[in-house]
Formats: sequence, structure tokens, C-alpha cells
Amino acid sequence: MQQPMMWQPATMQPTQMQPAMMQMQPAMMGKPMVMGQQTMTFPPLLATVQNCRNVCEQMVTTMLGTADVQARRNQIQLLRDCAHICAILAGYLASNSPTARATANLCAAICEACGNECARFQDQPSQMCAQVCLHCARECRAYARTQG
Repeated sequence: MQQPMMWQPATMQPTQMQPAMMQMQPAMMGKPMVMGQQTMTFPPLLATVQNCRNVCEQMVTTMLGTADVQARRNQIQLLRDCAHICAILAGYLASNSPTARATANLCAAICEACGNECARFQDQPSQMCAQVCLHCARECRAYARTQG
């Protein structure tokens, strides 16, 4: 399976995403982490949604500076929605909330809508964001199916 592309916010240059989507320390990505006398395990989806949130937040800033900002109003709103739901899901995943499964389904729908809207624009940041969002949507759906 081909990994989605990631861009570095400062340079907007594409780089190949690492399988765990960067953002988290290796010990936190699906592996136990010892804190005091307790061992915690974070699902790999946590890194995925955190990455998607970060990419969407950066994209809002980028898109607000474009000449065609009015034509991108729907894209910008979906980017904001996607960033918000990813942040909420990340919190639920980190706390092992019983609502994580239902939220993952909602997150998948919003990420998919955002990814599809970004894909409509031909600029490189939008295309890369589309890949990140659609990957997140797939991972959220897979997580929701395996839980419960």
C-alpha cells in the first residue's frame, strides 16, 4: 500500500510519510508506554488523526492567503471541520473513551468530504491534503469496524 504524501508546513515540500505518520514518539505508536507503574497503549490511529488535524490546520492558513480564497470557502470550512473532529477523536483515543468508535465513524465521513473537496483543486498542497484526509478516513473506518 502506498503511503500518502506529507508536506512540511514551513517549506510546503512533499516528503514520504513514515508508516506511523510522524507526529508521535515511536514508543507511543501502538506500543506500550510505561508511565509510573501503569502501562498505556495508544492505537496507531491516534498518530494518523493528529497528523490529519495538523495538515488541515496548516492548509487553512495556506488557503486564506490564496488569491482565489472566495472560491475555496467550502474547502476552508471542511478543513476546519476536519481539523476539529480529528482533535476530538484524538482526545477520545488517548483517553480510551467508549465514544471513540462512534466518533471515528463521524471523523471518517468528515475527512472523506474534506479529502474529496481538496482533490477538486489542482494545487500541490490541496492534492497532498486530499491524500492525508482520505487516508485518515480509511483508517478511521477500519478502526470503527474493529472496535466494540
